[in-house]
Amino acid sequence: MGGEDYTSWRSHFLLLLDRIPTPIAVCRADGEVTVANPAMAAEWGTAPGRLRGHNLQELFRPRAAGRLDRHIEALRLGRRPRHPIEVRWTAGTDGVEREGELLVDPVGDAFPASPMLLAILRVRAEPIPRQMEPRAEVSGVEGHILALAAAGATTAAIGKAVGLTVDGVNYHLTRLTRRWRVPNRTALVAKAYVLGVLSTREWPPAPAPQRTARGACRSTQSPHIPPGRTR
Repeated sequence: MGGEDYTSWRSHFLLLLDRIPTPIAVCRADGEVTVANPAMAAEWGTAPGRLRGHNLQELFRPRAAGRLDRHIEALRLGRRPRHPIEVRWTAGTDGVEREGELLVDPVGDAFPASPMLLAILRVRAEPIPRQMEPRAEVSGVEGHILALAAAGATTAAIGKAVGLTVDGVNYHLTRLTRRWRVPNRTALVAKAYVLGVLSTREWPPAPAPQRTARGACRSTQSPHIPPGRTR
């Protein structure tokens, strides 16, 4: 095929690709996107040219760990896996989780060692609901514990202030850590501020009253003063 014929063929191919409503991308043997049609780019809320240079393994999360990279490696070695890959990705700019099937096949039969790949995405109609944010309400005791932890108090000092043993304090901290899906006490305090559980206008830290759970005991005593004492 001469240079002029190739240019003409490529222009027609790109025009056709742009008109196909199915998300499609042409990739290098390692999964790097060279061309994406508007339908594919729309899944990320961007223009087709902005997907160029991204990798399929970067854009999609397969349900089975490592499935996509194994699939691409098999294609590079000249094998053709039969089944599509179930994938998830974060669509658009609003963070909506979507899922579907990704079909990746070599384009033509040329040079199995470095084939061009055609990736076709079948999008499932219903987006995956985003995981609900943990409830920001806490009990009065939990609010006081968080306020004391934010002030840097030790577990023993927190227990003395709220009338609990060290094990009791650790129990509440562990429950909150699991509820809010954070790894440690520092992250727990940060999450408490983000969720509005702790007031951002007071020092020493204090729980925000509007965030205490309904029916919980709402003590009017400062969380920094042990029970039975006054200022």
